[in-house]
Amino acid sequence: MSIPDGHPPLPAPAGTGVLLINLGTPGAPDAASVRRYLAEFLSDRRVVEIPPLVWQPILHGIILRTRPKKSAHAYQQVWRPDGSPLAAITRAQSEALQGAWGDDVLVDWAMRYGKPAIADRLASMQAGGARRILIAPLYPQYCAATTATANDAAFAALAKLRWQPAVRTLPPYHDHPAYIAALKASVEAGLARLDFVPDAILASFHGMPQRTLDLGDPYHCHCRKTARLLGEALAETLGGRELIVTFQSRFGRAKWLEPATDAVLAALPAKGVKKVAIVAPGFSADCLETLEELAIRGRETFLAAGGDRFAYLPCLNDSAGGIAMLRTILREELAGWIEPA
Repeated sequence: MSIPDGHPPLPAPAGTGVLLINLGTPGAPDAASVRRYLAEFLSDRRVVEIPPLVWQPILHGIILRTRPKKSAHAYQQVWRPDGSPLAAITRAQSEALQGAWGDDVLVDWAMRYGKPAIADRLASMQAGGARRILIAPLYPQYCAATTATANDAAFAALAKLRWQPAVRTLPPYHDHPAYIAALKASVEAGLARLDFVPDAILASFHGMPQRTLDLGDPYHCHCRKTARLLGEALAETLGGRELIVTFQSRFGRAKWLEPATDAVLAALPAKGVKKVAIVAPGFSADCLETLEELAIRGRETFLAAGGDRFAYLPCLNDSAGGIAMLRTILREELAGWIEPA
């Protein structure tokens, strides 16, 4: 069909997009970059639910003056030649999924805080011809402070478009059989590589204030179900040992979900648990919270308390098993938009 004279340029042929989203990262491991990142992250009303009139003076008067230098030091310990671990791994996941569902499906990635920004990548996808986009926050367990705020940012970007694409969002996959199977295989492979047999295995999830549970957020229940299903899948490997569930990354004075990972690690040696392995099933990619908080500080805490051996088992990341799992759960959400497998 011919295009009438003077008609605005037509977009590229219609296609489908998958936008992987993770939390975010500073652009560099220095105090200035961390300060900009924290200012954006901790100003999100989904993340900190204290009224802004109360919170903003605390944030700008205290936290952003003291925390960036300390956090920058932590980032420096885990920073990779190709950048932040979280950004590098999410980018690798995106690249590994490119072409997974044919040439007509564009795969890209974005960060909720920092760069690449969700709005920028959505605009790029639309310019590339995507008329149907699956927004995929890579959080296995749903939480308003993670999944919801990622969707919020995407919807805010869509609200500014004259011609919006059709949109779907990836639901939590905390109990998806493919996810549990991938975790099981990853944990078993990690344990097989150790030169010791752990007395206990911990499953550490990111913590949230207790009030999020009280207000009806399903995050705590999702974490517990993931741990239960993983424990059942690993029953033979565990050999009667308990998969101990803990919550990390406490911040501020409010009561957080318990038991706390650092407190449990400090207490285990006195109970005769001298060898420990720890896994982080709530993270789709290794990041500051796993590589520095668990693998470095967690080790120091456990050994200082009298422990003998400590191992951190990596996240699924862009491993073959992790990518196969993502292909499975994302294909399910693309049903009807792409040809059946």
